[in-house]
Amino acid sequence: MPPQNPIEQLQSRYKELEGGFKAWLSKQSLPVEAAVVTATSAAQGAAIGAFMGTLTNDVSSLTPPPPANLNPQAMASLKQAQALSGGPLIQARNFAVMTGVNAGISCVMKRLRGKEDVQSSMVAAFGSGAMFTLVSGMGGPNQAANAVTSGLFFALVQGGLFKLGQKFSKPPEEDIYYARTRNMLTSLGLQNYEKNFKKGLLTDGTLPLLTDSALRDVKIPPGPRLLILDHIQRSGLSLF
Repeated sequence: MPPQNPIEQLQSRYKELEGGFKAWLSKQSLPVEAAVVTATSAAQGAAIGAFMGTLTNDVSSLTPPPPANLNPQAMASLKQAQALSGGPLIQARNFAVMTGVNAGISCVMKRLRGKEDVQSSMVAAFGSGAMFTLVSGMGGPNQAANAVTSGLFFALVQGGLFKLGQKFSKPPEEDIYYARTRNMLTSLGLQNYEKNFKKGLLTDGTLPLLTDSALRDVKIPPGPRLLILDHIQRSGLSLF
């Protein structure tokens, strides 16, 4: 037996640990689960923020200091921009708060509501957006109003992304006219030829009428044709 790939072993071990951790976490009380989820997500966010802060710190060091006679509105805008381009520690703090609050609220909402839906996602995004604004200093002089505005913006974006993700991850609906055909082909290991049946409109109702020439017309090779016809005959579906 050939030795297993070390990378595959690590991935398998990681999945086992992750599954065990999630199983343990699901058995804990709501406060414990929320605290653990918040802490772990905040740690991940801090790591991402520190990395981004390292990149933006090099850019901000090249920016000249603002003039002393800069008007208050421009100074507020400059401070908001600086909040997004701080050093590693500042960005680590900002992202830790944003990701931690989002994950914590999502955890609580999911436990209380018993499901993860767009409402829960938007509530979590609102909380994380508001806290990010307050902690990062983006709010300017009117922090409360700007925190609410940022929270609403985060919630709308998150809600849109959630719906978009649902749309693209929705599994295709089963075609009821080919259910028996699909089962037959799967049992024979010939599921790749389902598209041939659909191309020739060979629905479940045509199974008893199938002939070698009909299968040949939809470009099914001789071997699979023999298996399909034999299966139909053994199943008592054939009219011939």
